[in-house]
Amino acid sequence: MRRILFEDAGFQDLLPLTYFRPVWELRSGVWSNRERFKQLFPDEKLLLYARSYLMKYSLLPETVTDLTDNADSLFLNGRWLPDQKSRKIIDDLPLNSALVSGAEILALRQKDKNLNYYFQEGLIITDRVLNDFRQITTEDEPIHFLWDLIDRNGSQIIMDFERAMVGGKFVGKVDDGCHLMSRENIFVDQGARVMPGVVINAEDGPVWMDKGSRTMPNSVLEGPVYIGANSLIKIGAKIYENTSIGKTCKVGGEVEESIIQEYSNKQHDGFLGHSYLGAWINIGADTNNSDLKNNYGEISVYLNNRTISTGKRFMGTIMGDHTKTSINTQLNTGTVIGVNCNIFGEGFPPKFIPSFSWGGASGFNSYDFEKSVQVAKTVMERRNVPFTDRERNLFQAVKDLSGRVEKIAQK
Repeated sequence: MRRILFEDAGFQDLLPLTYFRPVWELRSGVWSNRERFKQLFPDEKLLLYARSYLMKYSLLPETVTDLTDNADSLFLNGRWLPDQKSRKIIDDLPLNSALVSGAEILALRQKDKNLNYYFQEGLIITDRVLNDFRQITTEDEPIHFLWDLIDRNGSQIIMDFERAMVGGKFVGKVDDGCHLMSRENIFVDQGARVMPGVVINAEDGPVWMDKGSRTMPNSVLEGPVYIGANSLIKIGAKIYENTSIGKTCKVGGEVEESIIQEYSNKQHDGFLGHSYLGAWINIGADTNNSDLKNNYGEISVYLNNRTISTGKRFMGTIMGDHTKTSINTQLNTGTVIGVNCNIFGEGFPPKFIPSFSWGGASGFNSYDFEKSVQVAKTVMERRNVPFTDRERNLFQAVKDLSGRVEKIAQK
């Protein structure tokens, strides 16, 4: 039986982070959801079936392109955060049945069906599946919004740490003069270095320093925290609980309850809280985001062409890939910024900034596509990541899609 991760229309409420990646590449805790499913089935191949332009232009491993062979197949929703109990739920799913949460499909097992009838442009057609397959209900829920991942991040770090059984292992180097609290909840992987004066407090949750990461002197980390492979924590950084930082990032200043995808930089002083940042982002010095309203009220965001109440008192910034902020940028509570934006100037910009925007509080222009491509090429090649024709085509597809689905919010 082949196992295939799939996407559904729910990717739209995870924009702008899902423009450049399938939903299963979003990070939560230590790993992406694809990595988490792979660990759930360690001895079996995990295939991928995503939106058409991602299948064509993204370097996705192990994709499936032919759905016409009617083979025995188990489809797994990339928005479902699996845990150890999920394996039994999946294994017990009968043939030609759908595992559903409300009106959403978490898993589908089928054989001898015309699968092309149930998928369009790489997305499952939920109504057709619900009409034609036996439904098995579950209390598990998929993620719906990026703040779901932020909310679960601390508990996910704890679960990932316990699952990996790495507590108290110091394979990398911890210099003299570091202060480690609850050493049994700390993991320093191969090639990682923790420099003098660093304080790691793992009393309230684990701290995982991945391969090749470096934490510079006088930084303070309060677990649960994950620092990705080859990332750099700058001098005097304050990394608070429930924070995950992806690979090859550079992070300084103050970060709290946030998730940062790979290859992004927030090197300087400034606050980032209750936020989710994409890849290839650069945050200018003294950029600060608000994550709490002065009246302590619930925070609303503009997402997928509608205003949504998050139900949260704390909510910071959602920022898409390849976006940059200048020095001293101010971001309001619940700000959503698309991909390939350049934000600068004094004052608070709008709480919704469409993709490929250039400007700030005084107004925006469209970011010239060729210039945005050239900047991305320069940035990526500095990190020894080639910007190929495939990447350019992906940029164009994202530009076209974002232009169709985004509308400017009313202030």
